[in-house]
Amino acid sequence: MEYVTRIVIIGGGPGGYEAALVAAQLGAAVTVVDRDGLGGASVLTDCVPSKTLIATAEVKTTFDSSYQELGITLDGDASGNGIGVDLGKVNRRVKRLALAQSHDITAAVTRAGARVMRGHGRLEPQRAPDGSREVVVRAVDGTEERLTADAVLLATGGHPREIPDAQPDGERILNWTQVYDLGELPEELIVVGSGVTGAEFAGAYQALGSRVTLVSSRDRVLPGEDPDAAAVLEDVFRRRGMNVMARSRAASAKRVGDRVEVTLNDGRVISGSHCLMAVGAVPNTSGIGLEEAGVRLKDSGHIWTDKVSRTSAPGVYAAGDCTGVFALASVAAMQGRIAMYHFLGETVAPLTLKTVSANIFTDPEIATVGYSQAEIDAGTIDAWTVKLPLLRNPRAKMQGVRDGFVKLFCRPGTGIVVGGVVVSPRASELIHPISIAVDNNLTVEQIANAFTVYPSLSGSIAEVARQLHTRKAAQD
Repeated sequence: MEYVTRIVIIGGGPGGYEAALVAAQLGAAVTVVDRDGLGGASVLTDCVPSKTLIATAEVKTTFDSSYQELGITLDGDASGNGIGVDLGKVNRRVKRLALAQSHDITAAVTRAGARVMRGHGRLEPQRAPDGSREVVVRAVDGTEERLTADAVLLATGGHPREIPDAQPDGERILNWTQVYDLGELPEELIVVGSGVTGAEFAGAYQALGSRVTLVSSRDRVLPGEDPDAAAVLEDVFRRRGMNVMARSRAASAKRVGDRVEVTLNDGRVISGSHCLMAVGAVPNTSGIGLEEAGVRLKDSGHIWTDKVSRTSAPGVYAAGDCTGVFALASVAAMQGRIAMYHFLGETVAPLTLKTVSANIFTDPEIATVGYSQAEIDAGTIDAWTVKLPLLRNPRAKMQGVRDGFVKLFCRPGTGIVVGGVVVSPRASELIHPISIAVDNNLTVEQIANAFTVYPSLSGSIAEVARQLHTRKAAQD
């Protein structure tokens, strides 16, 4: 009888379900153990729901700018005051789409031949003499089942970090998994945390009609992102009426009747109808037997992995947010696929983060790929930079787009593109040609010589490349 490789995956997010699809298609016997539904937080409480909410906010923002800039009116009224938002209806759609996506993923994984178990998985500490491992699964009904695996993939994700004196109650003080239970739009929303999650929600609720205060412990919003991009977004936020409080760290949040009071470290108190805590995430790595099984954890609680997703324990791999490598669904999926290719003996390329494109779904969006401005400024890599504001782009003028830019980085000697930043509507789409250039070591000359549609926002990418190529030609 032919031996079939047994693989157990703990966690059904992008890292888990993509790994399951690959392993099942390669002939392994795969079991996915998941607590909440395939898709994980990315599909059920994070990426899919938040971007669905943001899509509604984007439509409203487009209309708000259209009646002012493009001359569109509503029932003859140029004020636009007739546009409102039914947040209960929006959130019902958000949840419906998230569940539908989860069901689609489950169907695809099952169709590929994998088994899906609803429950909590725990890794047993000892390996069997043949090198296999056991995973104990506690089902939702309390029963337990032991699974034997030749390889285990940990894809357990993370959950919202909490401040001890600002515990979410699901009604007035919320984390990002709880906002979709709101039936009415918050009148005054305090968002604590100005990273990607805080900025996205702050911008979305401002667009939907809330009065938003964004509490940032750093000098600016998005402190880890391109400084030029962050400056554009912060300017847009302030211009649209958002109260952005820089260098202001929240110490506590408490309910006072139908209000929430947030106390800052310097003693100031700000009040709102609701508060959203967006202060980072914690990996789901406790209580599942990792350290006892020899899986090394970082000080942050994340799982240490190498470039092919191996942990320090033989036969145990990890993927996704629990590794702390790069909190993106696309990276989690790639980590999971790489793990399965590696264990099952397929050709595999190690994970290379310099080719990862990322997007922040604010308005305007911020997309990045490759080396960053900070790395260039620090001398990590020698590169030239050219930034072109969208104000010069004819398509942007037609659409009433004022805010944003395209920025490219290239090597001085060869002109090879090593990174880029796009700040614009649909930057998530415009970053792709730059990603292709970075991934394939294309030069600014090649980008400049490729045809673009006129007029188009993508024309700015070609124009930036032309400017860099002209600079290179002058140096040669």
